[in-house]
Amino acid sequence: MKICCIGAGYVGGPTMAMIALKAPKIEVRVVDMNPTRIAAWNSDVLPIYEPGLDEVVRQTRGKNLHFTTEVHEAIRAADIIFVAVNTPTKTYGVGAGRAADLRFIESVARTIAEQANGPKIIVEKSTIPVKTAETIKDILAANSRGFKFEVLSNPEFLAEGTAVADLQMPDRVLIGGERTPSGEAAVQTLVDVYAHWVPRDRIITTNLWSSELSKLVANAFLAQRISSINSISALCEATGADVDEVANAIGKDSRIGPKFLKASVGFGGSCFQKDILNLAYLCESFGLPEVSAYWESVVRINDWQKHRFAGKIVRSLFNSVADKKIAVLGFAFKKDTDDTRESAAIAVCRDLLGEQARVIVYDPKVSAEEIRRDVFGGAREGLAGADARLTVAKNAYEATDGAHAVAVVTEWDEFRTLDFAKIFEGMQKPAFIFDGRNILDLAKLRALGFRASGIGK
Repeated sequence: MKICCIGAGYVGGPTMAMIALKAPKIEVRVVDMNPTRIAAWNSDVLPIYEPGLDEVVRQTRGKNLHFTTEVHEAIRAADIIFVAVNTPTKTYGVGAGRAADLRFIESVARTIAEQANGPKIIVEKSTIPVKTAETIKDILAANSRGFKFEVLSNPEFLAEGTAVADLQMPDRVLIGGERTPSGEAAVQTLVDVYAHWVPRDRIITTNLWSSELSKLVANAFLAQRISSINSISALCEATGADVDEVANAIGKDSRIGPKFLKASVGFGGSCFQKDILNLAYLCESFGLPEVSAYWESVVRINDWQKHRFAGKIVRSLFNSVADKKIAVLGFAFKKDTDDTRESAAIAVCRDLLGEQARVIVYDPKVSAEEIRRDVFGGAREGLAGADARLTVAKNAYEATDGAHAVAVVTEWDEFRTLDFAKIFEGMQKPAFIFDGRNILDLAKLRALGFRASGIGK
């Protein structure tokens, strides 16, 4: 069997590497029109950081795993074609800021139809709105020259930072297809691929629309839990309750469970906000404005939490951070990844710079160029002259030296073991620490002399 994956990003690269590792008799080609990205996949420094991914790629690359820009050749050779291209939120026209931009999906469908030399199984791996398969099937049918195509939905449920483990031992693999003889046969073909290492009872098969919708709903429910506990964190701060104690107490209820009840400065990443806004737009499009408003409120609470955290820093520093140095530890949206999309740090840095603070950022994996691009990209209202007030440090001690306050925004493990006595000595007094991830021992920090506070405490 030969598999082609169009799109060599966070989804396509790791997923195909795992298939190649677990099914050595399957030839896997990952194709992308970006030669720089493909060159990185073929180098010793992969284009994404993910624990364990280097080893998987090294074991398979050049054997049954290949990264190439030869899209047309890969399409013609493949039995199964995964589509893992980007589906960003539209920034223009109808649905701007909420609807998914499907231009890349449509382009891929047209390319497949033009290049296919026989029947193919097309697998939606990108996160897409429900009913996107109809669009793909329509384009294929109109341009197929008589070839038969089956379109399946196989959404990814990877968490960045644990993607390799998620692929090795998934909670479930979801495959949706049409309830026709040819559709069922296509579903079984893909089931057989995953069955090389995934127990059959963890491979769920549904109709196309259930599968497409399940990805959006899964991310919406996870984000909802985070926004829910973050809303309660504000109440905890107002009443003297401890959000971690509250989360532990309610998480012991088997109907609720403990996962995704960790209060923080807010969620980020490429999926949660995008998928919720997409879901809200879909609900509105289908005449369900009340449902749409419900899900949009999850995003509003998340944005509010980010601004609330920055506002707390300003209020604590005597209602002004102008010309004060604030060290921001962490810029990636979570630990063990270099992904900064929708990171809470972006909003925190912008708010502090807007208050005329001097902001110095340190992150162990995110480059200075990426940090500056994210902070100053897009709208720069209120950030005039802020370029010189944003700097990037090489380590946490450089970032905190001479700072009035430290804000922990990403839960990197190294931040737990910093020499805070040394950091305290080098800071302006009074020295403040704001733990946006609740990973530090506030009592110990206060014993050192810090004015330390966390989320919901």
